[in-house]
Amino acid sequence: MTTNKSLLHKFLREPLLHFLLIGGALFLAYNLQNEDLVNNNQIIISEAEVDRLITLWERKKQRLPTQNELQNLIDQQVREEVMYREALAMGLDQNDGVVRRRLAQKVEFISADLAALVEPTEAELTDYLATHSNKFELPGRINFTQVYINSDKHGSNTQNYADSLLIELTQASSDMSLETLGDSVMLDQYYEQVTEHDVTRLFGKHFAKEIFSLSVGSWQGIISSGYGPHLVRIDDKTENRQPELDTVRQKVRTEWLAQQRREMDKIFYESLRQRYEVVIKEPLEKNTLANKKP
Repeated sequence: MTTNKSLLHKFLREPLLHFLLIGGALFLAYNLQNEDLVNNNQIIISEAEVDRLITLWERKKQRLPTQNELQNLIDQQVREEVMYREALAMGLDQNDGVVRRRLAQKVEFISADLAALVEPTEAELTDYLATHSNKFELPGRINFTQVYINSDKHGSNTQNYADSLLIELTQASSDMSLETLGDSVMLDQYYEQVTEHDVTRLFGKHFAKEIFSLSVGSWQGIISSGYGPHLVRIDDKTENRQPELDTVRQKVRTEWLAQQRREMDKIFYESLRQRYEVVIKEPLEKNTLANKKP
């Protein structure tokens, strides 16, 4: 019995079945549309359509429509249907780029809807996470303290000042206040659990790359940023790591479904494309713009 279920599950996930579903959906939609429009001057507003209008009104207005309001909704629906049919009868849908794109999108929605019906298994999510690990990698984070040195203030003595300050910081007790050391700047002295992207945004790419390469626990420098020189102590640091599936399950599922839609769209288009012969006629004058001399 388990084997039969496994085979059935595998069959339901086969692209061939999707082709059949797509073809059936297109055939049904085509027949239903033509049944309503060809040789038929009757416009039927079904009970289901009236219920839909009421639901949309209630969702928007937070109350049920009155009888007059409902009649206006129905009249608007009839007007739209009349105009739509007359537009088709006059061929207004022809040679219209906007209409062409919209109709093409509606056909593409069929394959997207079918792809959404397929729910990934645990094994498929695990495999997708392993195969696309770079998409889900958790960035390393860092806690660091910085002391700023104003090179404009210290001029040619900047390096000597930095060296003496580095000795003072290295020998300082843990309860020493850092606010009195270094020069003032509109920056925090302590940053906690920031990523390399965060540091880059605040201090620049070079500074971020440098401090993520430093060892933990000691004062080091000079490290230059867009503001100028800094002395830096790394208090804690974690490396980039791969997450467990449970922590990024929804994101992995979203990405997996997006890939399925792309693959389904490609297969869907190729299956339709095979039904057509494409003839591309060359222009009467073969001297194209690319070949013309300036």
